[in-house]
Amino acid sequence: MLFSSLPFLFYFLPCALGLYFLVPRRLKNAALLLCSLVFYAWGEPRFVLFMAAAILQGYAAARLMERYPRRKRLLLTLSAVLSLGMLAYCKYADFLISGFNAVTGLSVPLLRMALPIGISFYTFQILSYVIDVYRGDAPAQRNLIDLAAYIAMYPQLVAGPIVRYADVAPQLRSRTHTVQDAALGARRFVLGLGKKVLLANVLYELVTVYQQSGQKTVLLTWLYAAAYMLHVYFDFSGYSDMAIGLGRIMGFRFAENFRYPFVSGSLTEFWRRWHISLGSWFRDYVYIPLGGNRVRLGRWVRNLVIVWGLTGLWHGAAWNFVAWGLYFAAFLLLEKLFLGRWLKRVPLLGHVYVLLAALFSFVLFDAASVPAALGTAGGLLGLGGLPLWDSGALYYLRSYAPVLLIAALGSTPLPAALCRRIAAGRAGRVLDALEPAALLALLAVCTAFLVSGSANPFLYFRF
Repeated sequence: MLFSSLPFLFYFLPCALGLYFLVPRRLKNAALLLCSLVFYAWGEPRFVLFMAAAILQGYAAARLMERYPRRKRLLLTLSAVLSLGMLAYCKYADFLISGFNAVTGLSVPLLRMALPIGISFYTFQILSYVIDVYRGDAPAQRNLIDLAAYIAMYPQLVAGPIVRYADVAPQLRSRTHTVQDAALGARRFVLGLGKKVLLANVLYELVTVYQQSGQKTVLLTWLYAAAYMLHVYFDFSGYSDMAIGLGRIMGFRFAENFRYPFVSGSLTEFWRRWHISLGSWFRDYVYIPLGGNRVRLGRWVRNLVIVWGLTGLWHGAAWNFVAWGLYFAAFLLLEKLFLGRWLKRVPLLGHVYVLLAALFSFVLFDAASVPAALGTAGGLLGLGGLPLWDSGALYYLRSYAPVLLIAALGSTPLPAALCRRIAAGRAGRVLDALEPAALLALLAVCTAFLVSGSANPFLYFRF
């Protein structure tokens, strides 16, 4: 079930919030868990069994670590093998079998296992919980319902942000519920819904035009690449906004997942601003345990390649995702060695470099294969004999220029800074009075788009 869907907005969410606020405080986590299980089972009930098994083994491993501290390492290993084994079976089995067949020439049949929604996200949350207990950063949760509510929590179950147990444990025990928090959460949710429905979905229409076009041009290829890059940003950041907003309504404070990544002056900075929860997870649980950058150059390069290869694989079981991860590893290595110093001297050059590098990376991210990505990248550079433009490309440029411009501006801090400046002046009271009506109008417009049957894809369902 998508947040940006009529069943969620007008059936599930009112019932879930109504139940949550009606039950006494001691039952709120149980109510949250029940609603989360219904939310998850909406599409494929059998996938609940995978998540339940993952939760139970994580719960048992952590409890046993406290009871048998001398067996902590063994228990951590067993839990990690079970968690990652389940993820590998569901997500990577066919990828590994295909690779094995290609190398050996055999024809081992593929499993064609359907991918449980959100398995990459909740697997990482379970891993972080068990590792935090192993390290002594958090006590084992004795209440199975509380732990299950944390892992299965529907606001961030499908697409994050990846919430650390150590960060949310105090809120699971006790959290306050205020009208102000509910209002701020609802505001964040509606704004995120607007980003998803009115920007990401509309931009995807242009992506679809390119994919279905029989006559591609250099101009249409650039329109596609820009639209896809902005589509991914508003799709995922909009979903993160909705998740953070829903959590705020129920008294949870989730960390920010995006901080205007396209204003970065380097790709190192870009990845501090893009999908922050995933980047920090790999940093704390993979990169630093491997030695980080406090090792010899050769080992540091190895660490970088491992982390970014895994980051690519986390996004999908295909070679283009592996190449996508290694693409960023190469740039980050160059920035660390010498490129970063040059970029700091000419900030404008750094911003242009980030935008171009990110744009080409999303071409690779969206491609069906690495050769297909190279073909599209060649189209951006005018290779392959593509014409510069035609009447169709000019038509789509005129048609989508407004939404591309709005999206480009919306991906920067300028609109938020402008709103803060206006709010600080005399017009602030007027804006405060008009804000509820404006949010209701935005919700109505989004609803109209959804009722009309407009395209409503969600990229991160495949993760």
